[in-house]
Amino acid sequence: MKSHSTIIPTTAAPITRRGFLSTSGTALGVVAGTLVADRLAFAQASDTLKIALVGCGGRGSGAADQALNVPGTKLVAVADAFKDRLDGALNNLKQAKGDRVDVPAENQFVGLDGYKKAIALADVVILATPPGFRPYHFEEAIRQGKHVFMEKPVATDGPGVRRVLAAAEEAKKKNLKVGVGLQRHHQPGYIETLNRLHDGAIGDITSLRVYWNDGGVWVNPRKPGQSEMEYQMRNWYYFNWLCGDHIVEQHIHNLDVGCWIKNGYPVRCQGLGGRQVRTGKEFGEIFDHHAVEYEFADGTRMYSQCRHIRGAWSSVSEHCVGTKGSADVSGHLIKTTGSPDWRFRSTKPVDAYQQEHHDLFDAIRGNKPFNEAFNGAKSSLVAIMGRMATYSGRMVEFDAALNSNISLAPDEFTWDAKPKSAPDAEGFYPIAVPGKTVTV
Repeated sequence: MKSHSTIIPTTAAPITRRGFLSTSGTALGVVAGTLVADRLAFAQASDTLKIALVGCGGRGSGAADQALNVPGTKLVAVADAFKDRLDGALNNLKQAKGDRVDVPAENQFVGLDGYKKAIALADVVILATPPGFRPYHFEEAIRQGKHVFMEKPVATDGPGVRRVLAAAEEAKKKNLKVGVGLQRHHQPGYIETLNRLHDGAIGDITSLRVYWNDGGVWVNPRKPGQSEMEYQMRNWYYFNWLCGDHIVEQHIHNLDVGCWIKNGYPVRCQGLGGRQVRTGKEFGEIFDHHAVEYEFADGTRMYSQCRHIRGAWSSVSEHCVGTKGSADVSGHLIKTTGSPDWRFRSTKPVDAYQQEHHDLFDAIRGNKPFNEAFNGAKSSLVAIMGRMATYSGRMVEFDAALNSNISLAPDEFTWDAKPKSAPDAEGFYPIAVPGKTVTV
């Protein structure tokens, strides 16, 4: 299958941050959509909504399980690059959901091009492959007139973000509903805390701190006879065209919350990072730490850290300071000068991963406005520009990151394709060098 990289949507003039924000829907934290029904594209409410799963890894399997917890849903098709992943996910889902999983052999698609066939069989598509494929799969789902739930991030480079933006606009025209796996937007503690911050609980926000510091993830050793394409896909977390580096794949959650707090997106950023501990060839080309300073249009700074180093301080959290107090946003705690502390408390805990599926399917059945693709694209870009800054050691502007023509994806998606990052004779991959590496 040929890559779509040669048909990336373009505009007559570069997209600007102001233009991007003004044409991309509504404010953060509120799902956007259109009230104009497209009868041909809109899957009308019925006894059963058919689901296709594209990407059968752990997150894809989890998302499918959660979607099947919504009444009136059935899994009818699956697709994955690897048969072992497809078989494992399907067996587990069958055991968990019984006859809610109805995927005959002819609806099981293995390989790099099976996603189109799986999408064609469904009303709602779950996209959970490595993020580098997301723009192409999302574009195809919208082209076929399907509602979508897609995992974050939604792209790993500027061209991918532009592709998602174009497809999001098309989804809006077709009245298709789109959910993105930034589940904090569906978590009551975050929603109530952000509502209070937006109502001025701590005054004007003057600074933010966001963290994703932890020990890192898995490694799959190289096997004899593997093509480079298969090896990188089996270890997708360590290659930027697939993952975007952990600042994009994981830290996007915290950066997204920071943007939600500010009801906007940074205009520029600069930062530093490197590989201090995870230096082996098995860790591909990504850094093990990033620290980025983002600047919003009003001058507010957001200080960002993410790290994959075992034994170091761990924190996955968001915090902000205002003119009247401060907030531990992830802890749902607000401290205001001269007033008692406020903390969100609930007697009925909500699983935000589950709730995002309930909200999506409710919007589909009720034909309610729901399009999270715009915020998903913008928050992905914020994370991408952070990587651009740490890899290059330079200040990176939002507009420049958005309009970058540096595509990280291979020229085609086939098993014998040559990824743009290739190992040397000893198996080591090129590593970005701040001050030398060009990222925009």
